[in-house]
Amino acid sequence: MVQERTLPTFTAASAPITKEVGLRLYEDMVLGRVFEDKCAEMYYRGKMFGFVHLYNGQEAVSTGVIQAMRPGEDYVCSTYRDHVHALSAGVPAKEVMAELFGKATGCSKGRGGSMHMFSAEHRLLGGYAFVAEGIPVAAGAAFQSKYRREVLKDESADQVTACFFGDGAANNGQFFETLNMAALWKLPILFVVENNKWAIGMAHDRATSQPEIYKKASVFNMVGVEVDGMDVLAVRAVAEEAVARARAGEGPTLIEALTYRFRGHSLADPDEMRSQAEKDFWFARDPIKKLANYLVEENLASAEELKAIDRKIQERIDEAVKFAESSPEPDSSELYRFVFAEDE
Repeated sequence: MVQERTLPTFTAASAPITKEVGLRLYEDMVLGRVFEDKCAEMYYRGKMFGFVHLYNGQEAVSTGVIQAMRPGEDYVCSTYRDHVHALSAGVPAKEVMAELFGKATGCSKGRGGSMHMFSAEHRLLGGYAFVAEGIPVAAGAAFQSKYRREVLKDESADQVTACFFGDGAANNGQFFETLNMAALWKLPILFVVENNKWAIGMAHDRATSQPEIYKKASVFNMVGVEVDGMDVLAVRAVAEEAVARARAGEGPTLIEALTYRFRGHSLADPDEMRSQAEKDFWFARDPIKKLANYLVEENLASAEELKAIDRKIQERIDEAVKFAESSPEPDSSELYRFVFAEDE
């Protein structure tokens, strides 16, 4: 069977957008897609090493959630599939690319590589190699926002945290423990499950007793929402509601975004487990093409305007590669730096 769950319905008319917003969403998704395609090219050319997990196909989730927040102010906690989350959070493409090249100019100073993107400046709390590892970290960030606001009386501390993780993480103990605490303390956090149907080579429906992850929120008396993760407007609408609840002190939301990765688990994965019929089902729902068609049909943008954005992004990515290639390697004298916290 190609797909057992029906994709949630969403009417764009219920969440109208302006041309400015539409083009911003489109540009952010194209940035993620073109960046990842370039990563694949660089990886196979021997410019990147180790495991590299790409985000192709899932762009509507990153863009829809993060663009509904305050980039640079609110917190984002990622997974090992973190390049695009970093880009949506505002980390410059050249710094993300340099990190993948292991260069000193990377956002993690060349020490993190593909799975450990980090940027204090952009409130990116990191990518995490272990499944579910970032969930309690995100809860900590949300807790400090609530503590500063309610205990220290800092009125400016209204930051919200978005915690991204995959369907496999929803079977992990940290998921249940952290959601319980977040609900008890009414933490300002969005738990975003990017359900792309596969945990490496294990189909989601075979790995859990309750495939509908958003329903697990009810156990914690938490709002749970299922959304079409291939529709950026639907994701954004759901995220905006969740962010508003979080800022108002009404606690967390569990968002399950039904999405699909267009490539294998990693660039080392031959991707032989998934049927072609299943892939074709999801390829036909490409979130970037879906938004492009909507913008043109609603007279919010012309095909030429969208092509101009495509060209601009391609130039930005080409510049990012040049920057990464010309950047210096980390100096050996700094081998032990950042092992411990430093005074600013």
